[in-house]
Amino acid sequence: MFKGRWRTAGRALVRVIVVWAVSTLTMLVLAGILPDFQLQGADDSLTRTALTAAWGAGAFGLLSALVWPFLVRALLLVPALVLGLLVFFLNGSLLLVALKSTPDGGGAANPENAIVVAAVMSAVASATSTALAVRDDNAYRRRLSRLAERRRRRSGEDSARRGYTASPGTLFLQLDGVGHQVLLDAVADGHMPTVAGWLGERPTHRLTPWRTDWSSQTGASQLGILHGSNHDVPAFRWYEKESGRIMVSNRPASAAELQRRAIEHTRDAGLLTLDGASRGNLFSGGADQLALVLSMAARRGRATRSRAGYFAYFTDPANAVRTAVSFVAEVCREIGQSTRARIRGDRPRVGRGGLYPFIRAFATVVERDVVVAAVIGDMLAGRAAVYADLVAYDEVAHHSGPHSRDATRVLERLDRSIALLAKVADHAPRSYRLVLLSDHGQSPGETFLGGYGLTLRDLVRAGCGLPVPRRAVRTKSGAEARDAARDAVRTALHRPVDEGEGDEKRSARGSDPIVLASGNLGLISFPDVPERMSREQIDERHPALLRTLANHPGIGFLLVRSEAGGSVVLGPAGAEIPVAKLDDTGLLATMGPGAADAVRRTDTFPHVADIMVNSMYDPATGRVHAFEEQIGSHGGLGGEQSNAFLLSPLTLPPPVPGGGELVGAEQVHTVLKRWLYDGLGPQVPLGLAPATQAVPQEETEPSPEGA
Repeated sequence: MFKGRWRTAGRALVRVIVVWAVSTLTMLVLAGILPDFQLQGADDSLTRTALTAAWGAGAFGLLSALVWPFLVRALLLVPALVLGLLVFFLNGSLLLVALKSTPDGGGAANPENAIVVAAVMSAVASATSTALAVRDDNAYRRRLSRLAERRRRRSGEDSARRGYTASPGTLFLQLDGVGHQVLLDAVADGHMPTVAGWLGERPTHRLTPWRTDWSSQTGASQLGILHGSNHDVPAFRWYEKESGRIMVSNRPASAAELQRRAIEHTRDAGLLTLDGASRGNLFSGGADQLALVLSMAARRGRATRSRAGYFAYFTDPANAVRTAVSFVAEVCREIGQSTRARIRGDRPRVGRGGLYPFIRAFATVVERDVVVAAVIGDMLAGRAAVYADLVAYDEVAHHSGPHSRDATRVLERLDRSIALLAKVADHAPRSYRLVLLSDHGQSPGETFLGGYGLTLRDLVRAGCGLPVPRRAVRTKSGAEARDAARDAVRTALHRPVDEGEGDEKRSARGSDPIVLASGNLGLISFPDVPERMSREQIDERHPALLRTLANHPGIGFLLVRSEAGGSVVLGPAGAEIPVAKLDDTGLLATMGPGAADAVRRTDTFPHVADIMVNSMYDPATGRVHAFEEQIGSHGGLGGEQSNAFLLSPLTLPPPVPGGGELVGAEQVHTVLKRWLYDGLGPQVPLGLAPATQAVPQEETEPSPEGA
């Protein structure tokens, strides 16, 4: 505690010294520009002049800090127009007093110049102080608290929410892509001191691992967590034969459709239907307060709330300065880190040039700041349930590796955001329970292309006897932040959001196989066959394809339907196991507990691909081969990608009574909903309204901080 106070005091002292130095330089410059403003006599040396300027600047700053508050109080009854004029004269008078207080009286100015000098020095000192405090979380928290308090007084929200504040609110903060082991390592190594304090000698929270579905990615996990169902979400992207459409989880139209299907399946609008807020998520969860929610991005109109959060946030100049400075610093940081990685010859490595430094800065700075500000506003407004997603770690880990120094630095900054939200909770009108969770982890490893010199699409075409390009075409990465950044820019320019996966859509016109990648999970579909093809049909058309895939060293196993009865899992050397008899041994022995059940469940989905391909996994190194350009990947089975975490206060009941396993995003939804019931009682049911009408409405006004 004392160490933190000394650190805070030290920062404040440094800020005062820097502002003083800048004010002194400003005074020297103005003395050289203005003819009737002097800091020296005819025989004064440069040193004496500088000392006079320093004394005058310090005295002016001290007088402004001590005298100005009393003057403002004394002039509260003065009409606003008169007060506006008096400000300039009073400020100039303080400067004249400061100049007269110099030891040798070397400073002099006529009244007109005193007013000008005082105004310029005040503006420069204010700008310098703001720039120095740009990453001061305490100052940032206090400013947002004041804004929220003013808004509550204007809107009368306090009286409207008085009946709710007796019960605790709940903040669900999703750390995208942070695996259970990554969190443990960060806590043990001191990179996340806030979380470490919660799990320390006198713990306030419990850490519970949970296992994802086969599709270990944000689309499937967050849909299950927020809406209670991720049925028929086989991957991050997949092809639907009846419509000829490629579904991509982080595209607005696809996200809206997935949300509609989940609501139709469960007959429940979602986790956040009662006084809830959804911030930075793919799906709304039934909340009526929305900002940066992708499933709402396709909606047009004056207040498209999925993007309105950006514009509202940046209308505050202090927010803009704070985020812009950090954005530039993050771009420079990424350029420096990627350059050092190339010089060291780090392996594995993927390209990090082009626009990537800006995309990374968007995910780690812009989206984080906007989401955190929105959550602060929700807490200060006393909302009952808030679910927010911070994607920073996931984006960096894709390109730098989940255990890299770059990713660890992101965890340190995320811990600062968690600490900031915990402090805000102390000032909220109701108590808050802070729950941290992740949607999946990440598994490291060389890309499939980097390891074998060809993409999965090339391998499939070779197995089908189709021409293969001489130069492998890299598979585009599907990181959430990349498309979010692009869509945000297009929306800002009032351009339509692109929903297409151009190359795949063009290939769907013929009979060539469509090959899609979701981390280390690959999906192969034949668009000219309306139903899910069987193993026998595939062998008749392409006799070498399944054998080529199953025997490749970079592939772990395949899932295909069989006309002989049910589906089968295929592996190297002719290995074959019916799905009905599948267990966590044999072909799936290295894929972790529950792998057989996860495969069996996915096999029942209507839109499972003709061939599902899971890459190899090496348990000795923890490595997989992503079919995309990612050295930290998730989407299939194998390693840390399937192991997420749930960190909950001890005041909440254990997630699984009796200490059992927590398996699947739908079970996590059940746990979170039970906790909300524990604090709030039953939520308002959906009733008999059509599922298509259960999509949450837009936020009618900005959050307290305007995000």
